[in-house]
Amino acid sequence: MMQNNIVPVDVVKKLFEESGLACIGKAGIREINKLARDIEAASGKKFIHMEIGNPGLPAARVGVEAQIKAIQDGVPANYPPIDGAPILKKEASRFIKCFLDLDVDPANCVPTVGSMQGAFASFMIAGHTSTKKNTMLFIDPGFPVHKFQNRVLGIPMEHFDIYDYRGEKLRAKLEEVLSKGNIHSLLYSNPNNPTWVCLTDEELRIIGELANKYDVIVMEDLAYFGMDFRKDYSHPGEEPFQPSVGKYTDNYILMISSSKAFSYAGERCAILGISDKLAKRHYADLKAFCGQEIFLRAILFGALHPLSSGTSHSAQYALAAVLKAVNDGTYRYRDDVLEYGRKAKLMKKAFTENGFYITYDEDCGEPIADGFYFTFCYPGFTGADLVEEMMYYGVSGISLDTCGSQKQGIRACTSLIQRDEIPVLAERLKAFAMDHPVKN
Repeated sequence: MMQNNIVPVDVVKKLFEESGLACIGKAGIREINKLARDIEAASGKKFIHMEIGNPGLPAARVGVEAQIKAIQDGVPANYPPIDGAPILKKEASRFIKCFLDLDVDPANCVPTVGSMQGAFASFMIAGHTSTKKNTMLFIDPGFPVHKFQNRVLGIPMEHFDIYDYRGEKLRAKLEEVLSKGNIHSLLYSNPNNPTWVCLTDEELRIIGELANKYDVIVMEDLAYFGMDFRKDYSHPGEEPFQPSVGKYTDNYILMISSSKAFSYAGERCAILGISDKLAKRHYADLKAFCGQEIFLRAILFGALHPLSSGTSHSAQYALAAVLKAVNDGTYRYRDDVLEYGRKAKLMKKAFTENGFYITYDEDCGEPIADGFYFTFCYPGFTGADLVEEMMYYGVSGISLDTCGSQKQGIRACTSLIQRDEIPVLAERLKAFAMDHPVKN
């Protein structure tokens, strides 16, 4: 029985009913965000928002200044080149070399309307490269919207939770799935959204070797580029480099976002880095789908052109300026985003001191890194039930069920939590624990 709830029960139940959601705890990110904000407005109680991965830092200043200048110079009056502004393509290629130690020709560095569009375009084209391969593989847990994109495209999916297949165990699992011959592509995020697990170089080598063996395209989601803070990947041209499957296969697409590392989420500008070999590859089966059989041309003219006819012109100048500053070593983005890791450590402490536990707590035997996300649960609750119950205490997150996880819990995002809100969070978690004593 709730006695210490922060939000009135009747307000929450009324808005639950009005939301039309079949299961509150299994709702999507934006649905949970809207519901939490509706409850805030109706109750006057401010929520601790952990459901949405919005940056909590100011946009990189060098980008803002470059975008203003581009607008003043008249760039908005012109359509952007479908393959991207040359200045951005050049700096994207440099960035990939400086921080991943991979060589990708500027021609094969393509701006997209956020990594979301980059993923959608990649799924669309990869899904038609072979009439014999119709299925996408997700190494889960993962970003829920990627699966929704595949549902929209009508692409069948397979998935498994990485938690049980770390290290050399990953090889046998991938062999089991890929040997069936129906997988055209696979996707993972590194660091992982939602768990913050980071694939090791050994695991990336396994993925690359099996991608070569079974001719599978690997899509590497680098939305949280260099944000495994256990190592410093922020020195251009110097080891250590951000680990990448590109060291072990030519069948790769890199998805590089400006949203988190550079806090440039609102302008929706990202990079697809397509390996030089894959970009030039001919797929005869693609021609029937989009009139193009060269992979890069299919991405450009078979996907990006009909989707948006290019990426915001002025935002491309912003991202080019940010990448140039990072490449030149004059802007150390890591110094800014380290704050997410510091907050994660404090937030985890608040949870564990009040009876909660970290769901994905280890990374190949090491404690999970502190970063943009972490996962938690409470004894006796499923993830979906916990999402719903915590709404009464003014705390919102998304269930790991929606991320393809085999474990119960909630994804917590650290970005929007301010330092002075962490004691408030701790008090609400304490109230929750008082109302839900754990039975020994």
